[in-house]
Amino acid sequence: MTDDIVDRIAEVTPELDVLRRRRPVTREQLQASFDALFRPASVEHVSQAERELVAAFATGLAGAEDPTAEFYAARAQEGDPQRAAVVVAEAAVAATRGPFGTYTELGLQAENADGPRYVPSEAVVAAVGERVAAALTHTHLLVFRPREASGTDLGRLVDAGWSTDGIVTLSQLVSFLAFQQRVVTGLRVLAAAGLTTTATPEISEEEAA
Repeated sequence: MTDDIVDRIAEVTPELDVLRRRRPVTREQLQASFDALFRPASVEHVSQAERELVAAFATGLAGAEDPTAEFYAARAQEGDPQRAAVVVAEAAVAATRGPFGTYTELGLQAENADGPRYVPSEAVVAAVGERVAAALTHTHLLVFRPREASGTDLGRLVDAGWSTDGIVTLSQLVSFLAFQQRVVTGLRVLAAAGLTTTATPEISEEEAA
């Protein structure tokens, strides 16, 4: 039987299992994305440890008690316990509510919102390395200030040793984790509400997110 990561994190009940099976393509694609990003054929541009550390940070921004954050924190700690401890602690410090940012398009300035920016300290950079520190900064930007991502931000990643392929993978990781986290949260909310297959026949997995 194939291990389904969302099922495992969300502790899917039989009723929710039926719900998920109504959207088999979505379910399969979500698992396929996890496999591609966390069980890759090559780690040439982004090491396995870097993938796990970024995941622990990105999901930890929702709070340490979030089940997805717990899952990825455990994975990071298993592979690189010293750096994982620093990253998990940084996620707790950097957690906030967004999104923030400034629109450059005309007519949207009324929606501008300022908020905290994450910049790792020199001690954190020394502990996790320049590559991971730059990745954490960029992850925080993508999660909370996506409208402000620019060529300058990508340049900081390049300066820290990230290749173009590595930057693409980093962005894919953050995007995937955000979606996966929403799905898990939605499923757990439905489970807590006592979902039954007869009571909510039309709810889709996307709506659960």
